[in-house]
Amino acid sequence: MHHYERRAFLKFFITYFVSVSLLILVAGFFYYIQMKDHLLKAEEFSMIEYARHIKLHLNMDGYRDSKYSHKFVKKPGKHIDIQNFTISDNSFMKYIPTKKPHYYLQIIKKKNTFNQKLFALKIRIWTLQLLLLLVFAFISYKLAKNALKPLQESILTLDKFAKDLIHDLNTPVTSIKLNMKLLEKKETYADSVALQRVKKSVETISELHENLTILLQEETFQLEQISLCKITQEIIQTQQQIHPNIRFTQECSNFTAKLNAHAIKQILQNIISNACKYNTQNGYVKIYTTKNSLCVQNSGPKIVNPEKIFERSYSSDKRSSGIGLDIVNRLAKAMRIEIKIESDNNSNKFVLTFML
Repeated sequence: MHHYERRAFLKFFITYFVSVSLLILVAGFFYYIQMKDHLLKAEEFSMIEYARHIKLHLNMDGYRDSKYSHKFVKKPGKHIDIQNFTISDNSFMKYIPTKKPHYYLQIIKKKNTFNQKLFALKIRIWTLQLLLLLVFAFISYKLAKNALKPLQESILTLDKFAKDLIHDLNTPVTSIKLNMKLLEKKETYADSVALQRVKKSVETISELHENLTILLQEETFQLEQISLCKITQEIIQTQQQIHPNIRFTQECSNFTAKLNAHAIKQILQNIISNACKYNTQNGYVKIYTTKNSLCVQNSGPKIVNPEKIFERSYSSDKRSSGIGLDIVNRLAKAMRIEIKIESDNNSNKFVLTFML
């Protein structure tokens, strides 16, 4: 599952599951309140029934336990509501009117049985809610998987089309590059401005072709322990030939991470190439490591809107398509690489943090 498919799956799953979970928890809470009220009414009714047995001198065999106690109390001049029912920490209390004026039967019942019933109610509700949450978690998982199927089918169709297109472009791009080399050897065209422009455009198309080729291999990434120092050294050797006026320094030794060799090479190729293109006259490119990070620093001008440079089609340079860094960002996310940019008036620095 691609990282963007994983994000879509998690968004659907979390949205649906959280919504249903809140409904289940709220329903359980109101059911608990209702059942607790029902238990309290049952306790009050049992105390009224106990008082009826006392007042009518009925058989008290069913009330021989120590839960109940009673006494007659006198409350002159004070009216007691017949609905009175008092709850304390350990017991319930209720006053029942008698035939004698100002005399009431005070009934006290311990809360032991009520607390046991309330605890059993809580356990029953929590158990039921847990079972419902597990059931709906499974349903959410199935629904999220089914919801992804149309997206996955569309992506597979687009990937197939893109791969076929890139494959078909490979032949004409290679042919153009070969013919460009032949034209450069002729003195008539050696200093042609038009030819240099065409050459630049061909290089851009070739670079884009390489980026897209690597990107479309994301689903079959094979990760292995890679030496980043070796890769950066190879890229520096290539860039030194293209940019002989730039001073390269590398401070890297024994820095390895679990990555895809082609993808990380393309990421570093794009970043180091940009560090060379957007540099000052006779500037520098410095590559060094700190803990689990690789830094690429150059002496180029300050980056405008550094937070936007990874957005598709954004570029501060009209000559650039802006797709290169978007592909870099996508490849980095696929390999769990975090990229940060630090920029000021004198230098720019790309910091790549790896999961070693």
